[in-house]
Amino acid sequence: MKLPLDITYRNLDKSDAIDKLIREKVAKLEHICSYINSCHIAVEKVHDRPRSGSPYRVRIDLTIPPGHELVAESNPAQAVQYEPLDVVVREAFDAARQQLLKLTQRQKASDRSQTQAGTGETTGLVTKLFREQGYGFIKTLDSQEIYFHKNSVLHHDFERLEIGTGVYCAVEEGEEGLQASTVKIVDKPGVRAGKSSQTLIEPPLDWRE
Repeated sequence: MKLPLDITYRNLDKSDAIDKLIREKVAKLEHICSYINSCHIAVEKVHDRPRSGSPYRVRIDLTIPPGHELVAESNPAQAVQYEPLDVVVREAFDAARQQLLKLTQRQKASDRSQTQAGTGETTGLVTKLFREQGYGFIKTLDSQEIYFHKNSVLHHDFERLEIGTGVYCAVEEGEEGLQASTVKIVDKPGVRAGKSSQTLIEPPLDWRE
């Protein structure tokens, strides 16, 4: 598992078994989407002796570039049978999984249609960078490789680029294949993006070549 986790327990003690289950479930989410920026899980005990359902609530918050936020929650207060914490955790991750699948499918379909058309805006990560020569390559979410020149990087930000920097780019068909006419930084590994107070993480290893 490459994604740093933020797990919060409220009104209950940390359980090694639950902690292990959460980490296993997060690893499975990473198989669906390998470029998740952050993952916060809140495990809370909201009732001491519920008549039905469960005393627990589990909330999962995910951020996915270029600015998507997914929230999944399980709080089975009206169930017929008492549900233990591990069941509530699984239900929350099932909901997160469904949302993540839909988002990544939409992103890949959008990128595929844009790059096949040879034009349009798309999102990707910088995977190759040749500073002295003044150019590099971007890999889109559906694994298309796009060439860019430093003059196409907006706001003179070529020197700010690193391997793994998330970017928006306008794509067009060049003489030797797809190339970016404009490149704009979306997020930069290890630093804060925009007004967000959240520190972004290093890119996943499977984006590197």
